[in-house]
Amino acid sequence: MSQNDMQMAERTYSGFVTFAKWGTLAAVLVTALVILLIS
Repeated sequence: MSQNDMQMAERTYSGFVTFAKWGTLAAVLVTALVILLIS
């Protein structure tokens, strides 16, 4: 694998990890809101 391919893979992975973090946070917040509304 060339250095350029490795840099691109690291950028893609970093973007995915960032998206996963924000997605998890959003899901937790929505879940908490729904639980508060139901109870």
